[in-house]
Amino acid sequence: MKMKTFLINSSFALLASCLLGCKQNNKKTTESENTVISAPDTGLSRLEISENHRYFVHENGDPFFWLGDTGWLMFNRLDRNEIKAYIEDRESKGFNVIQAMVLHSLDAVNVYKDTALVAQNVSKPIATEGAKVSDSAQYDFWDHIDYAVKTAEEHGIYMALVPVWGNNVKDGKVTAEQGKAYAKFLAQRYKDTKNIIWLNGGDTFGNEYTDVWQAIGETLDQYNPQTLITFHPRGRHDSSDWFHNENWLDFNMFQSGHRRYDQDDTDRAYGEDNWRFVQADYALKPTKPTLDGEPSYEGIPQGLHDTLQPFWKAKDVRRYAYWSVFQGAAGFTYGHSAVMQMHPEGPETGAYGNKMPWDVALDDPGAKQMQHLKKLLTSYPFLSGQPDSTLVINQGERYQYMPATVGQGYVMVYTYDGRTIEIKADALAFDSFTASWYNPRNGEKSALELSDKKGDRYSFQPPGEQADGNDWVLIIEAK
Repeated sequence: MKMKTFLINSSFALLASCLLGCKQNNKKTTESENTVISAPDTGLSRLEISENHRYFVHENGDPFFWLGDTGWLMFNRLDRNEIKAYIEDRESKGFNVIQAMVLHSLDAVNVYKDTALVAQNVSKPIATEGAKVSDSAQYDFWDHIDYAVKTAEEHGIYMALVPVWGNNVKDGKVTAEQGKAYAKFLAQRYKDTKNIIWLNGGDTFGNEYTDVWQAIGETLDQYNPQTLITFHPRGRHDSSDWFHNENWLDFNMFQSGHRRYDQDDTDRAYGEDNWRFVQADYALKPTKPTLDGEPSYEGIPQGLHDTLQPFWKAKDVRRYAYWSVFQGAAGFTYGHSAVMQMHPEGPETGAYGNKMPWDVALDDPGAKQMQHLKKLLTSYPFLSGQPDSTLVINQGERYQYMPATVGQGYVMVYTYDGRTIEIKADALAFDSFTASWYNPRNGEKSALELSDKKGDRYSFQPPGEQADGNDWVLIIEAK
């Protein structure tokens, strides 16, 4: 793991269990004649890895909880006014990361009819010499992306960019040498841009065309040593399946995917249990952060391709979010079918049966509810949090699984269906405590009366009837 030192922010100096650190920087940055962006100082700092290697922090040591959105096709399908409106909306809902494809295809053309490449060759980007992001008369494909990155920075949002989507490499259209040249172009162009994160790969297998993915990852790391890098894998797979020990991979990302339990045909057969990916990554050495970079999208068919299947809803997205984060993930990425493809208003049906315009889908319930997870975690010293679901005595399986996170002075347990939560009394690190319920649907917190200790346990009954989607977070706090 790459590390450098910095002064610990005073507000977290007392947390001896989670001293802070960052991504190592032991390589020199190469100067670039391709850098176009000259963004104003917005106070946004580079992201780094915490000292315990489980989470993200800012350069000054302040914690960063990743709350992402998949705006995969924003560079291709949105004009500048739409990009600004999208970013402003996501900022208002608490999102701080947007995942987007730089090249969805090698014949990529944006809404202004600007082409990205010469003869669909990734090593030959068509970059206009001297163009400015504010000059609409001369900007090109890459300046349009620059505009989006700069606008995101001004709104406190990081751009997690996939250099080239995986199917292009799978189709044999990108060689290792081309990938290396292209990655150098990107790294040099954005070497001074603080709100960039690189997502190598793109819905693909790392054990196929591995030389290309290694070339891209190593080159990005060489010329962007201060920028975080991971690998976005195929559904129901994890970057750690292939690249965990690579120096260029700073954190793991898995795609739990869009299938139900009965639709999962992989050997690991996690089904909807996305928390199992976190559990597996948590046990790996060297220690690295991990998160679900693509769970089931709100408004997409269960199983993805059969549009006659039920669509995933907000309650399902909440379950994926709390399950993975309470299991130890460093954040979570939300997605909506209409938004990820930026489906326009009109009579045509988009991919995966989507008929909703992207700007309408921005306000779907799940998109509004994700901020409550971030607000909950960031109101506690979550850098000290560790998963420990063994303290739940009546632990269940599948939808009745109740993950728990234990931090300095607090315990949180999530129930998806409003089941009674029974906690091992002797597992609590404190004898005197208060308890409350947190509602993931609206972010409201309410105190509850403590029941008497019964034998070896405390019992807590959530409000309402037991039913899928009647989800609650039990918060136990030391007095």
